[in-house]
Amino acid sequence: MTTSAAIGPFLAFVRRWAEPVEAALHALLPAVAEPPASLHQAMHYALFPGGKRLRPMLVLLGCQAAGGDPQRALRAAAALECLHTYSLVHDDLPCMDDDDLRRGRPTCHKVHGEAMALLAGDALLTVAFEGAADAGAAAVVELARAAGSLGMVGGQVEDLAAEGDPTHHTLARVQWIHDHKTGALITASLLVGAHAAFVGTPGGAAPASILVPLRRYGDLLGRAFQIADDCLDLTGTAAELGKNPLADVALGKLTWPAMIGLEPSLQAARDLAAEARAMVPTVLAATAAARPSAGSMLDAAAGLLQDVASYAVERRS
Repeated sequence: MTTSAAIGPFLAFVRRWAEPVEAALHALLPAVAEPPASLHQAMHYALFPGGKRLRPMLVLLGCQAAGGDPQRALRAAAALECLHTYSLVHDDLPCMDDDDLRRGRPTCHKVHGEAMALLAGDALLTVAFEGAADAGAAAVVELARAAGSLGMVGGQVEDLAAEGDPTHHTLARVQWIHDHKTGALITASLLVGAHAAFVGTPGGAAPASILVPLRRYGDLLGRAFQIADDCLDLTGTAAELGKNPLADVALGKLTWPAMIGLEPSLQAARDLAAEARAMVPTVLAATAAARPSAGSMLDAAAGLLQDVASYAVERRS
């Protein structure tokens, strides 16, 4: 995960939890040799080796920000990565964005065929809910809403509808697409982690007092992340991105740079990251009020929440 020296605490967090996340992913997926082996091979191909693993890291961070031990959220973290990977496999299909490079390798359908890639995505989506159940019913509901027609899938529909059709292009429309196609799952990652922190407690789910500010933080983070992603499509290389650059331009995608230019878009991403950082004291004050014994864990979470907001716009991949 490429980053800068300015966000050392988050990089340290990623390094600390990288191997446990990979182990949780392997534990959640059926073995490659388990019948039907051809399907499981395609699932493993899509998932390993992984990309940034940002969403599972946000699950662990959400758990810590809610006063829980990230270890308790590993299976839910694996679930978020499975769901995210399913979306990439389907997005790359010829009927969608028709990409041939993902995570530095040929896309799943290029290696395993379109039908098998479609089914591998279906299977990854399904197993994601098995993993999310580890964080409780509220986490499953949160993930389902974020991933479905009111979230990621709905955003993808509008993203496709906007391709090459500038008639109704506005910043409000591109923000709606970003909030649903990308932001919904980023926010859900944090909230699923927060719910995992409360498994086994009375009620078994994070209270609204924690979820409301954490949701606002996640929404800002998701917007900053996607605007930066739009900019990277213009400035990054295939080696950095692990996928073909200028793909958005080739497809006539509705993006922030297409609307207002590269530099204003970069500044918008920085401004959103700054807003997210400003939310951190509110998020942690809510947890401290709900869980007074969480003190030392929240001190570490403060720096991590600040740093991941910076990472969202400073990354090169």
